[in-house]
Amino acid sequence: MADDLSVTREGDTLVIRIPINAPTPSASGKTLVVASTRGNQTTAVQIEGKDLYLGVNAYVYAEPKGGR
Repeated sequence: MADDLSVTREGDTLVIRIPINAPTPSASGKTLVVASTRGNQTTAVQIEGKDLYLGVNAYVYAEPKGGR
């Protein structure tokens, strides 16, 4: 699993904890990635006896979008 990624189940809620890093350019350069699993990762959580996989990308736009 990605470094420092924590995935747990609390009842009907999936809790994902992933550290926020300094923004780094995405492959396209349109966004700056601040947290990522770097692809799909298997977790310790199971749903109906099946392993749960997770893919997370958190980012900001490199340039303001839509005049914001």
